Formats: sequence, structure tokens, C-alpha cells
Amino acid sequence: MKISDQIRLRIESAIASGELEPGDAIDEVALASQHKVSRTPVREALLQLQAQGILSSTPRGGCIVAKMNLQQLLSLWELLAELEGVAVRLACERMTPEEIKALVKQHRSSQKLAKNEDMEGWQEANLAFHEIIYEGARNPFLRQEVMRIRSRTGAYRRHAFGALGRIKSSYEQHEKILNALDKRDVAAALACMSDHMRPGRDSKTLNDFIISLPRELLAG
Repeated sequence: MKISDQIRLRIESAIASGELEPGDAIDEVALASQHKVSRTPVREALLQLQAQGILSSTPRGGCIVAKMNLQQLLSLWELLAELEGVAVRLACERMTPEEIKALVKQHRSSQKLAKNEDMEGWQEANLAFHEIIYEGARNPFLRQEVMRIRSRTGAYRRHAFGALGRIKSSYEQHEKILNALDKRDVAAALACMSDHMRPGRDSKTLNDFIISLPRELLAG
């Protein structure tokens, strides 16, 4: 893997994990130092991320994590929900019994995190759960696109989960998705994933989600 790709993935990971949030500046010098390279591959990585809309340039020539306005965020989240639906449908048809067992194990291991409302731990466990589904879908291009959108929407989803207290309900939804996959019930798996990925089940919860978003993360 090219060093510029390694740097790009490192930045995407930092955004997805919350280490970097929308509006945060990207430190080219620090990245070059961390990877022991010149700034050339760093700039190559930054240009790739700008082309994907993950970063945006500043008037002074630097880069920041791109912000989205509310309409962009909801549109992107809508697309993510559709892609997660495709992933769970394919996984329902293609997952091996061993992968189902791995999903069960991952789900059970996250129970305590959900009970304790451990946001940081839950974010990791939630991604690990979905990663097993992506692997079971057997479509690397689908996973690539899902992860790109997850990276862009990660900060907004984390704030929504914390403000709306959705960790426990998310765990319960994982249980339903798991049961549907175990039974190879495509229709049920799709319905459960759709419910899982919606920011709000009705106008009130959607409004609560919108209100919970920190204004500083949204584009003007």
C-alpha cells in the first residue's frame, strides 16, 4: 500500500473515531512526522480526501474536516441506510455459519457496553458488528462506499446517539438483525436494518435528533 493511502486511511479513521471532528484543522507537518515522510505524500492524501468531500480547503491553503449542512447530512444518512440495507440483504444470502457465530459473539460482548451507556466503547462495538455484516456481504466496493459515508457522518451520529440515549435501543436492534440473519429472513433483516439506521422513527424523534446536533459542526 502506498504511503499516501496509509495516511489517507489514518485520517479517515481519525474522523470516524471522533478524534477529528468537522471543522478541525489537518496538521500536515504532524502527519509527515508521524509517518516519517516528506509532505508530498501527505498532500497527495489530502487531495484525495478533498476530492471525496471528506476534507475541504481553507482560504489560507490548509485543510479542515468538511462540515455539512443539515440537508446534506440527512441526504447522506439516507444513502447510508440504503447501502446498509443492501449489505444486510447480501449477508443474509452469503454469510457462512462461522460468520453468524462471530456476529453472535460480537453482539454478546457488547451487552455490558450498552447497559453502561459506554459511548466510546459502543462506537467501536457497533462498527465491529457492522463490519462482520460487510464481510459476509462479499462486496468490497459496497464496504468501501459505506465506510466513506460512515466516516463523513460519524461525528454527527455520535452526538445524536449520546443526546438521544440510543445505545440501548441500538443494542436491541442489533439483536433483531442478528436473529433475522440467523434465520436467513431477508425481509426481516431489511426491515430491522432500516429501523436501526433511521435518525428518527417519527417527526418528534427526528426533530429531537436535529436539535441535538451541535451548531458548530454544521455548515452555515
